[in-house]
Amino acid sequence: MTATDERNTGDRHHSRPRGLIIAAPGSGSGKTLVTLALLRALARRGIAVGGGKSGPDYIDPRFHAAAAGRESFNLDAWAMPPERIRALAAASGRAGCDLLLIEGAMGLFDGAPPSGRGATADLARILALPVVLVIDAAHMAHSVAALVAGFAQHDSAVQVAGVILNRSGSSRHEKMLSTALKPLGIPIIGCLRRDPSLTLPARHLGLVQAGEHHDLDSFLDAAAERVEAALDLDRLTACAAPLPAPPPASGRSMAPPASRIAIARDNAFAFIYPHLLDDWRSGGAEIAFFSPLADEPPPDEAQMIFLPGGYPELHAGRLAAADRFRRSVRRHAARGTLIYGECGGYMVLGAGLTDARGRRHEMLGLLALETSYQNRRLHLGYRHLEGSAPPFTGPWRGHEFHYATTLRARGDPLFAARSAEGSPLPPMGLRDGSVCGSFAHVIESA
Repeated sequence: MTATDERNTGDRHHSRPRGLIIAAPGSGSGKTLVTLALLRALARRGIAVGGGKSGPDYIDPRFHAAAAGRESFNLDAWAMPPERIRALAAASGRAGCDLLLIEGAMGLFDGAPPSGRGATADLARILALPVVLVIDAAHMAHSVAALVAGFAQHDSAVQVAGVILNRSGSSRHEKMLSTALKPLGIPIIGCLRRDPSLTLPARHLGLVQAGEHHDLDSFLDAAAERVEAALDLDRLTACAAPLPAPPPASGRSMAPPASRIAIARDNAFAFIYPHLLDDWRSGGAEIAFFSPLADEPPPDEAQMIFLPGGYPELHAGRLAAADRFRRSVRRHAARGTLIYGECGGYMVLGAGLTDARGRRHEMLGLLALETSYQNRRLHLGYRHLEGSAPPFTGPWRGHEFHYATTLRARGDPLFAARSAEGSPLPPMGLRDGSVCGSFAHVIESA
């Protein structure tokens, strides 16, 4: 039976879900908004559609989930081995998804230095999925053909199955674009006109979080109506291809570091990968969430407390005043509970955090660490990490993305670190007894 025959049986549970990658020649082309609009428009049609995101991005998947009504997840071709990526993609079908739209990162062939490993194109190869290119056509006309032809011919293993022309200016402009592209034989899914009202607010780490967006549902509905009117959704879904069959083994999985794990979750602590939670749950861990911004303490029975990354610098005053949260975490530390902080969570474990206005706020004081957002400096890149003590014994892969500066740090480091290229970096993070953390976000054990 062919894949087409399987899809025509009409029984979702006996056919493989399909997938499609939404990519672009470069950042800023509008692929996030287009992906969100497509997810909402297809969901409104009754299609069981879900989202995925290429690379280490915490924010876009939350928007995907809001648009499609089901959780989105990350597929990282730098940090994850191919079998892990195939297993995660296959799991989307087991979760009831018939169509998976994977949003790319940066340009289609852009990855980590020096070789470009981890690019969206790597996902296309690993999953054997076609790509639809979102082209920012605002400042071009006939030259669009050279751009699309170059991307289509660059790698024979990456199929450009369609084009969405974004930010066109008029019917005349669209006619020039389509005339130029016609000889290439690549389907034009449609043209989206420039619309300043369809923009998402951003801050220093990317888009403002989905939960902070005013009336997000109305925004997504308006975006969906635009793509429904301007794009051929049937042609788009026809571009999709079956996702790979699940690998014989379920793929790599990370064992939970404790049986009962308490995780901070609110607008200050929002950055955690869904695959990590799934791994821990499948390994038998009980996971409970609490909100430091609401001054909620972690449960007394927690064997591990995890403070993920997020935006504590925007809420430092409230965190400093959250007495029940602060007292409870300190009690846990005194009795030896494992406490781990990533990036923003690491900053909160320190003695003080200075915000962008130069005001210092007292943090938990569990690590000899002072950080500041007053003089911002970008730290960005994938990281090879080597930990020497539980729960991070052995090699790991992760990434760093923040603007904080470290004013003071004393103690034993958590990780030895190397860049994506393998160049040695200064040790990362701190460890003091059962309390540890670093600016690295852990993605996968290596």
